[in-house]
Amino acid sequence: MNGNKDPETENQEEKEIKTETETQAAEETEKPQESVPDGNNTNDTDTVRRIRLKRHLWPEELALKKAEHKVKQLKVLTIILLIAGLGIGYLGGSVLPAGFMSGLRSRADAARGLSSTDKINTIKEVMDNDWYFSKDIDNIDERMSDQAITGMTTNKEDPHTEYMTSEEADDFRQSINRNYVGIGVTFIHSGDANIVTEIFPGSPAEKAGVKSGDIIYAVEETQTNGLSASEVKDLVSGKEGTEVSVTFQRDGRYLTYQMTRAKVSATVSGHLLDDQTAYVKLSNFGDDTPNALETELNTLTQGKNMNLVLDLRNDGGGYLNSLSQVAAFFLPEKTVVMKQEYKDGTVTEIRTGKGQMTNIGRMVVLVNENTASAAEVLTLALKEQRDNVTIVGTTTYGKGTVQVSRAFSDGSTLKYTTSRWLSPNGTWVNNTGITPDKEVELHAVLTRSMSGMEENQSFAEDQVDDRIGDAELCLDYLGYEPGRTDGYFSDQVEEALKKYQTDHDLSADGILNEETYTSLLGSVYLDWNSNTDHDTQLKAALEVLHG
Repeated sequence: MNGNKDPETENQEEKEIKTETETQAAEETEKPQESVPDGNNTNDTDTVRRIRLKRHLWPEELALKKAEHKVKQLKVLTIILLIAGLGIGYLGGSVLPAGFMSGLRSRADAARGLSSTDKINTIKEVMDNDWYFSKDIDNIDERMSDQAITGMTTNKEDPHTEYMTSEEADDFRQSINRNYVGIGVTFIHSGDANIVTEIFPGSPAEKAGVKSGDIIYAVEETQTNGLSASEVKDLVSGKEGTEVSVTFQRDGRYLTYQMTRAKVSATVSGHLLDDQTAYVKLSNFGDDTPNALETELNTLTQGKNMNLVLDLRNDGGGYLNSLSQVAAFFLPEKTVVMKQEYKDGTVTEIRTGKGQMTNIGRMVVLVNENTASAAEVLTLALKEQRDNVTIVGTTTYGKGTVQVSRAFSDGSTLKYTTSRWLSPNGTWVNNTGITPDKEVELHAVLTRSMSGMEENQSFAEDQVDDRIGDAELCLDYLGYEPGRTDGYFSDQVEEALKKYQTDHDLSADGILNEETYTSLLGSVYLDWNSNTDHDTQLKAALEVLHG
């Protein structure tokens, strides 16, 4: 073959090349034809036509070229937008309204994703800068930090680890030590009412004549109906030595007492049940509890041999140091009170020091479902280390862990679990509690969680409601014989309610309204705190000691 192409074949090739060229981008079109001298021909009019041949592009190569072209276009667009953004930013400060710019920025931010590298700080920044309600919060950074820490310390495995603000930490310490500057009462919030449940011994309230069951109606000129318990607490609290006027509601009457605020502290109280039996109640294991308990025991026994009823009902625990000192009054020196087991498996023992009172004979420890933590430690330590201790009541709470509190420089506090505690014999009560030697229930009204009534509510015959059940339990406890406690308002319930209303100077219409409801609760608290007729657990304790 001589390498020369057949004319017909050459024409076909030229047509194919021409067709391929027309389908490609503008830069790939063929160049204009040129006339050049032919070295073998002297005729200047003769020309040679040259066609630029292009390499055939496969589909994959075409797709790649198109993608690269789009990238170039995006880069150009980005530069244009950047320049435009700078211009808009400049104009935004002088021409465009601020609201427009904020809205534009907000929509732009919302379109962007968030980095997962540092979620906490990213969220804080968004909440600080873009969250609508941040404008109403004085210190948004502090609020966000507190809430973030609260989230970190909230775990399903451990409900007792928590972060507390400075105010919450103060309230926590006061709740353990029960040391306040005020009038010396505890109260519960029920519906719209705040009902006194306990009077501290020697307090301004006791001296003035306040009674358990009284309803706090007003502090100075502020009516408390509808206020929360913390709001009422703030009203009655204040500087030591200052005066406060408090109006109480009792059986339809309004009693106003002028009291001088004072320091009150009452984790220990007691009295003699008979000439052989002392009764001591521990409300918490606070800083001053050991000293107060020693004073109370010496006052009651006067050095004589006595049996003791130690009431730990509703005692939620307290400080470990206080616990070991209290245990020392009842156990020989160096007796194991409890064991602590840490996360690495290390076990330490807490032992008593000196101080045992040898004139304490047989003991009964009263417990219930709210006996927890240090109170449970003491209960098992006494039961396992003494041969004359009987536990009476209902199964305890079951808190088998130990916490420590560490304060920050601003007063906020981290309280966290460091170990679990075991009894001297190795028992762990967590989530199970302590089963009494003698199980005795109280009247159901004393353990029921009351629903509470509001001012505009009322119930009458043939209705059914939990609040009716509350009232029926109160009537039954107080001896008015409603005949049932299931929440159905029968005609017998109506008659019992009328008798109660008549006895307490209320409108005897047989209708359960907020006034009658709170009066019933108040009467229950007054009866419980003023006599022991309904204290079946205490009666059982005396039977054990006298049996």
